[in-house]
Amino acid sequence: MTAAEYSHRKVGIVNTNGTLERIMFDFSDQVIVITGAAGNLGHAAALAFYAAGAKLAVVDRQRKDIRVVFGDEIPEGEYCFPVAADLMDEDSVSEMAASIYERFGHVDVLVNIAGGFTMGPPVSETPLSTWEFMLNLNARSVFMVSRAIIPFMLQRNKGKIISVSARAALAGRANMAPYIVSKSAVVRLTESMAAELQDHNINVNCILPGTIDTPRSREENPTADPSKWVPPEALADVMLFLASSGARAISGASIPVYGRS
Repeated sequence: MTAAEYSHRKVGIVNTNGTLERIMFDFSDQVIVITGAAGNLGHAAALAFYAAGAKLAVVDRQRKDIRVVFGDEIPEGEYCFPVAADLMDEDSVSEMAASIYERFGHVDVLVNIAGGFTMGPPVSETPLSTWEFMLNLNARSVFMVSRAIIPFMLQRNKGKIISVSARAALAGRANMAPYIVSKSAVVRLTESMAAELQDHNINVNCILPGTIDTPRSREENPTADPSKWVPPEALADVMLFLASSGARAISGASIPVYGRS
């Protein structure tokens, strides 16, 4: 998807069979916080919300990574505020949230994308460091960022929180325990926050992607058919919907987005 195709306009873009179709979304004057913004999915989500008129706080570990990924597609300025933060560190997350609030004065939508995947050995051979890393990266980060941003939403009695879990969260598999448990925690955390915030006009949902079509996926699965995987842009479209007023009656849901994977 080129910068020209994602010019700053109040529409969401769907790429279907090589053609571009427009779905009307308008996030003008809304502030969207996106974690993991320098990754493939974070990049696609940021472009989609930017195209729909949003103001973005794009968060990743290194500010320079954000600049490299976005380049001139989303220039830093009125509509884009890059923020560097270690999402596994409490002080860093607090500073991130404070800087976003100082810049924009409110947050409308939080998109928790930061996370990662690794296979591993059987549980009996799994180092504690691997277990802790997966739980911290995929679950602790969602907990800490949500905890920091929710008070801003409570001030205005409105908001949307969208987190990325995984299809793997639905059932255990061999040699994936730390990853599966961490993504399962995102589902349960989503449901708990939805129950807590349902009377405050704050919707909380998560997405369960199948295999996402990324360079890493293609490298690790050279004989697979990537046309069956989920394009990052397709996941971004679901995020746009969940962040919109059209999803106002959806909360506590885990939305499967599998493609044909």
